[in-house]
Amino acid sequence: MADFPEISEVLRLLGIGGNYSGHRLTAAAVILTIKDPDRLLYVTNHLYWPVAQQHGCSWQCVERAIRSAAKRAWERNPDYLKELARYPMEKAPTASEFVDILASHFLRRDVQPPSPR
Repeated sequence: MADFPEISEVLRLLGIGGNYSGHRLTAAAVILTIKDPDRLLYVTNHLYWPVAQQHGCSWQCVERAIRSAAKRAWERNPDYLKELARYPMEKAPTASEFVDILASHFLRRDVQPPSPR
């Protein structure tokens, strides 16, 4: 499973440095989503709230920071973001889409193909 340094490196490649609050909050949201992808079904209560509690801020602050990170990634490195998404994109993703793109990238990477019999 992906850990903070691996997620941090991808965020940096997207143009989101460690000096942005969105960096830490996005990484925390991605880690929680990797552990339980169903958190994306109820993003406010099951994703933004827990991240907010971990970091001592409001869920609105978490959503805004992730949204800003997604916008920055779109502005700085849209080609890499599209590569991670694996689907065509015409505009910056929403906050929850951005978390989904990143979590899916790490989940795909960690899935081992079944061994032949």
